Amino acid sequence: MMAGVFNGMATGALWGLVFVIPLLLHDFNAWQISAARYLVYGGLALALLLPRWTQVIRVLGRTEWLALLWLSLVGNMVYYVLLVLGVQWGGSAATALIIGLIPVTVTLAGSRERGAVALRALLGPMALCLLGLLAVTADSLGAGLAPDLPGSPWQRAVGLLCAGGALACWTAYSIWNRRWLLRRPDISPWDWSLLTGVATGALALLLAVPAFLLPALSGAAAHAAHEGDDWLRFWLVVTTLAVLASVAGNSFWNRASRLLPATLIGQMIVFETLFALLYGFLYEWRMPRLLEWLAIGSLVAGVLWTANAHKGHRA
Repeated sequence: MMAGVFNGMATGALWGLVFVIPLLLHDFNAWQISAARYLVYGGLALALLLPRWTQVIRVLGRTEWLALLWLSLVGNMVYYVLLVLGVQWGGSAATALIIGLIPVTVTLAGSRERGAVALRALLGPMALCLLGLLAVTADSLGAGLAPDLPGSPWQRAVGLLCAGGALACWTAYSIWNRRWLLRRPDISPWDWSLLTGVATGALALLLAVPAFLLPALSGAAAHAAHEGDDWLRFWLVVTTLAVLASVAGNSFWNRASRLLPATLIGQMIVFETLFALLYGFLYEWRMPRLLEWLAIGSLVAGVLWTANAHKGHRA
């Protein structure tokens, strides 16, 4: 279990970088960053698999490839598109709060699995995680960091529905991905991550067309002309993100998913929030405010409480 928790922490440390990259590439839109990240992820995954390609795909059938495409579509492509629409139409603070419920929804979904820890033993930890997420949102609103909600009330409602859809997508991805890892123990978490990358890269080709060739469809009204140095910086940063967050981060996540019960793996996503906060504080070069300290303490306590609830339990 400790190995699984450490793998979950490593995942959060790498996935937390996703929240810093837009600050470093503020002059590029989210569609371009997303398409480039997944294209690089797919290319790197394919390159790493090529020496063993025949050996790896020999154990895969049509069902596995369809599962990889479905997981890539739900957990990467559709999730991110819905997330962007939620931020643009529903506001960033509300969307962040909804997406931040992933640890709770994954835990609730996992509690229905056979032999799982009783849900009543997890209500306290989940309440602490919710308290932490509410504190983060309250601090953001109180500090005036959240932009005004755009559009009409109907547009805002659609934006919140999109955020809810993103939440549902990643919850489903987490549960289904874990089930496939348990179903195919002969495929290592590393190879499953690379195969997911190949499938995601293929799907990213569809996103690359509107992101780079039709910028008007990417949600940006106007695009400044980027110089050669801008594009060099863009691809260097995106490649770093793909290597750390996608290739390495997904491998750590798959390892944690295989080692931990479903009711505990959901709580590991809290580390992504914690490391995202840490990176943000370092980027802004400041200490956390009072509500942010409350959020960090609540999230950490919630994860430790959940881990203690699983002590000695075998599903």
